[in-house]
Amino acid sequence: MTARAKVVCACAAALVLAMIAAIVPATAQFPAAPDDAAAAKGKKGAAAPTLNGNWAGELTQVGSPTPYKFELTINAKGAETKYPDLDCIGKLTRSGSSKTYTFFVEVITKGSADKGGRCPDGTMTLARQGDNLALGWFGTVQGTTVVAYGTLKKK
Repeated sequence: MTARAKVVCACAAALVLAMIAAIVPATAQFPAAPDDAAAAKGKKGAAAPTLNGNWAGELTQVGSPTPYKFELTINAKGAETKYPDLDCIGKLTRSGSSKTYTFFVEVITKGSADKGGRCPDGTMTLARQGDNLALGWFGTVQGTTVVAYGTLKKK
């Protein structure tokens, strides 16, 4: 092996070690919820924690002083959202997930902004945090981006 090849191999090894050194502390920032280990047990690869159940809380819309009530039901048949204060109902379609997050597309089935209601379609990201569910939502209304967020608790 030439001296140049040895230097390239040494640099490549150093780069791999540096990447591992950066990744390990980053993964430690996101500890598993109690039921995460059970969900992943016996399965190859990481599994997202279960989101099934009835969840409720308040969402805060960026730029609005008043939060609004929000309910979420997720089960084997699908997922449904309810906005009691806004008289809206939506259907969620799961579009993907990672170890920590699950992503949905929301289509409003009652109270749609496109049909004179108060709720636009949008996207939702959920993350299980122990007994809570962190939620981030965004969509657009007449060309304006709308962002909302909240923490839900199991009902």
